[in-house]
Amino acid sequence: MKITSICCIGAGYVGGPTMAMIAQKCPHIKVTVVDLNEDRINAWNDPDVNNIPIYEPGLSALVAETRGRNLFFTTEVEKGIDESQMIFISVNTPTKTYGLGKGMAADLKYIELCARQIAMVAKDDKIVVEKSTLPVRTAEAIQNILDNTGNGVQFQILSNPEFLAEGTAVEDLHNPDRVLIGGNPTPRGTQAINALVEIYANWVPKDRILTTNLWSSELSKLTANAYLAQRVSSINALSELCERTGADVNEVARAIGMDSRIGPKFLKASVGFGGSCFQKDILNLVYIAKSYGLNEVADYWEQVVIMNDHQKRRFANNIIQTLYNTVADKKITFLGWAFKKDTNDSRESAAINVADHLLHEKANIAVFDPKVRSKQVISDLQYLNEMELSELEKSVAVFEDPYQACEKAHAIAIMTEWDEFKNYDWKKIYDNMQKPAFIFDGRNLLDPEKMRAIGFIFSAVGSAR
Repeated sequence: MKITSICCIGAGYVGGPTMAMIAQKCPHIKVTVVDLNEDRINAWNDPDVNNIPIYEPGLSALVAETRGRNLFFTTEVEKGIDESQMIFISVNTPTKTYGLGKGMAADLKYIELCARQIAMVAKDDKIVVEKSTLPVRTAEAIQNILDNTGNGVQFQILSNPEFLAEGTAVEDLHNPDRVLIGGNPTPRGTQAINALVEIYANWVPKDRILTTNLWSSELSKLTANAYLAQRVSSINALSELCERTGADVNEVARAIGMDSRIGPKFLKASVGFGGSCFQKDILNLVYIAKSYGLNEVADYWEQVVIMNDHQKRRFANNIIQTLYNTVADKKITFLGWAFKKDTNDSRESAAINVADHLLHEKANIAVFDPKVRSKQVISDLQYLNEMELSELEKSVAVFEDPYQACEKAHAIAIMTEWDEFKNYDWKKIYDNMQKPAFIFDGRNLLDPEKMRAIGFIFSAVGSAR
């Protein structure tokens, strides 16, 4: 089957960039991204591509090249489904906040809604591709819905999980380590797998396109994120030991990372991992293991999340203890709110938890982030914090200028590893702060000797003071 028309349900962090790349590499395919969120679709269609809803290096240029040619963004979901041969499901799968599996299991209500809408609309055979991160065997549920509520058409289900890192998503799409496609080993299933393989083969070498059964593909995504998060929690666990013993976690990480069996990636000590995937996917893995009675397996992976929560709490407590055991009415400036550099995504950012902890200690929080706006900061805290909005707005101020954010602050906390922070006039910042002036480097971004020479009382995760 030669694919000439694709529909993607969901115009978020995965759907938008992925479809833009497919549109660029496959100009013979019409790619339509559909979403019920009218504001989001309007942002994707903004004449100024710098205003698209997702910030990723290189993404605006990609959209500018393809939008209106063979890439389209629309709220006409049913039309998009009807006119496509292949449908990608790329909707949110958050952790459940209610009922069975609350706090661990993936909430699949949006996946089910997509499946039911596809079944209702489709009038001819479709290939349905899971792009969202899903629990193993979700494809079985999607297939049951499609087969039993459809219009008698044939559906083939594929799993094609994304392995994008925010901040490098465009490069990850352009030059992926691997593309994973899972499907049923039947004649029709194999035909569907080959159709998706041929799309990616327009720019990805075929030896990097892996095909598996559905369940292996679904589980591989969860375990890939779990392994990466495990490395972060492991080095963060060592960072606390380094602080107590006088070792330097950066030196330890460099030493062990030179072992070819270990490698250097994801060995950067920090205030803790964030983002939309790591915690959600590990908790989902924990829930799946528990549902099969594999309690020891579940306990093993849950410890990765426990360690991450401990690191964020420890960082906040360090600020309080260093500032003479009280931050009440003190101004603490957060440089960075996004969960990592080169993205405007703040989901599960460590900054949110640390700020919440300090707000409960009556601190005043000032925030500067190059890409995250005031509305998002307040929204993030409102979701987590029990404070009234009016009270929250009195205690939290978001600035568009980093020097104003730092003015008269008692302490600065580096929460995101934005490169520009290294190039600030730190002497100017120091001169306009309350004395003594403290820096708490949660990202090991700044030069300790330089900061101390200026006059700062400086501490970084994983280094003895």
